[in-house]
Amino acid sequence: MEYKQVILVRKDLKLPKGKMSAQVSHASLDAALKADKKIMQEWKQEGAKKVVLHVVDEKELFKYKQLLEDEGIKTALIKDAGHTVVEPGTVTCLGVGPDLSEKIDKVTGNLKMV
Repeated sequence: MEYKQVILVRKDLKLPKGKMSAQVSHASLDAALKADKKIMQEWKQEGAKKVVLHVVDEKELFKYKQLLEDEGIKTALIKDAGHTVVEPGTVTCLGVGPDLSEKIDKVTGNLKMV
């Protein structure tokens, strides 16, 4: 079986590369900490594949969050502390999985990579 993790990032925020990288890191870690231990072990053994994708805005991010959770896929919503680029509490991205690639792709397969 093939596993992966996906991080959805809001395109409308136009985050600088460094800020986006930090937010993606938060999402990856938070989502991984929520994962089933067996899935985590398999994912890590396969190389811990991660893919970063764009969503248009917060509304679309929440749409995908619901669709993913409806499929039983764990997610981690990231809200920024607001110390630098965005206002406190701004939703920046969503960590997804790790989980089976085909399960995640069923929902996010149409999104473009960052």
